[in-house]
Amino acid sequence: MKKIVILSAGLLLAASGAFAQSEKPTTSQTTPAVKTEPNPAAPVAGKNSFTEAQAKSRIEEAGYADVAGLKLDDQGIWRATASKDGKPANVSLDFQGNVTLGK
Repeated sequence: MKKIVILSAGLLLAASGAFAQSEKPTTSQTTPAVKTEPNPAAPVAGKNSFTEAQAKSRIEEAGYADVAGLKLDDQGIWRATASKDGKPANVSLDFQGNVTLGK
């Protein structure tokens, strides 16, 4: 009888461990590679596949003009200066397509 109880307990622990391992960790990068909704954690560091021309175009599509000094930093974020409504601003574009101010 003791062997059955120990064996049952061992199987129960093994099964619960399998369920615990199947859970996926949550990170700030769980949104798709190209945004469908703004990411509040933007700009998100990551491998950026936008070319310089695409990055400039995305920033302009977000309502910015006079995009200048566009550079890809070591975190994979495009950074530039631009203007919106006649006011100068620092802007960034991450790999998800999020355009943000001053970060």
